[in-house]
Amino acid sequence: MTPTGEPEVATENGDATAAQEHAARRQRAITGEATRGLWQRTTFRRAIIEGTVIYAAWRLFVLVPITFWPATLFPLALLVLLVIRFAPPVWATMRVIATRREKMSRRFFEMAGILATACTGVDILIALFVGDPMQPFGGPQYGPDIARLFARAGSHAHPLSIGAFVIAALATWGFLLAYYLIATICTRLAQGGFLRFTMPSGDGRVTL
Repeated sequence: MTPTGEPEVATENGDATAAQEHAARRQRAITGEATRGLWQRTTFRRAIIEGTVIYAAWRLFVLVPITFWPATLFPLALLVLLVIRFAPPVWATMRVIATRREKMSRRFFEMAGILATACTGVDILIALFVGDPMQPFGGPQYGPDIARLFARAGSHAHPLSIGAFVIAALATWGFLLAYYLIATICTRLAQGGFLRFTMPSGDGRVTL
């Protein structure tokens, strides 16, 4: 009872609500999780799927012929292609729910390998049924690789052997694995701080 004789139910309910909100804010501070919107953290599996979708978008986007772009928009298109190409591991790493002190754990190394393998699979499918892009500015090259692989001698201007196709796929996987691993490590370090040290020693120390 309050000094005036009124029940304390409302006060207790308010204290409980405030405590729950404080606990929720503390949990979000630990995990870095947003409550809503684009930056809301998500699961490991969904982060990999999103990264793979970004790579697939780049792989299809780069097949657009150069002549499709107006001269004034072509530099912007190249910039967008560059960003999308290198975005998958950074985006996926930033989307995974993780504590700020976790930094690098085994699952992030696994994520780089899984994402590289998934993106290589997407690359193979697009190469087989759509084609490979021309370098360095993109655009279709010789058409679907599946037609080149099974073309009879002399029936295709640019035939492709199975060995060459496999070697190209392995080279793509090796490049993606190396880059995704480096990008994942750098993104995690940037999220948790590249350096952490404590000063001064003893009580009242501060971690930077």
